[in-house]
Amino acid sequence: MELDEELIEHMRDPKNYGEIENPDAIGIGVNPENGEKVVIYLKVKEDNEGKIIEDIKFQAIACMTTVVAGSVMTKEAKGISFEKAEELIAVTLGMLEGVPPEQAACTEMVALALEAAMDTYQKKKEDPSIPALIYKISNSCIAEPEANNNMSEGASQPSKSL
Repeated sequence: MELDEELIEHMRDPKNYGEIENPDAIGIGVNPENGEKVVIYLKVKEDNEGKIIEDIKFQAIACMTTVVAGSVMTKEAKGISFEKAEELIAVTLGMLEGVPPEQAACTEMVALALEAAMDTYQKKKEDPSIPALIYKISNSCIAEPEANNNMSEGASQPSKSL
């Protein structure tokens, strides 16, 4: 299957979308600028190999790009160890370097939700009353306006504040 076809399939039929009843951990990734969020639910199995993501589901109040990213990432994370999942998160976030922030924000939100869920699981071992951890994205999904080089004299340019 070609990459574009695979992404379209994730868009048409997102994998692992939904909620796990009685999850072992929940993690949330949020975009504080617009209120979008991703929730990841984990069922974890511990054995000689460490902590394994036995089941994973996600829900999103976000754009379709976020849903596709959630579908792809949860498909990759299902059945792997926390150690491998940490590598998946690091590789995913590394791939976003150099990508325009408004394009990176959706995928970053999913990666951070997975990281928050795994961290919640770890912290629940020390204190079972710990609620779901919430991690905020660093990228902005709001595109900067492009300067119009053909503006007539006297027209005002959009201002940027630092």
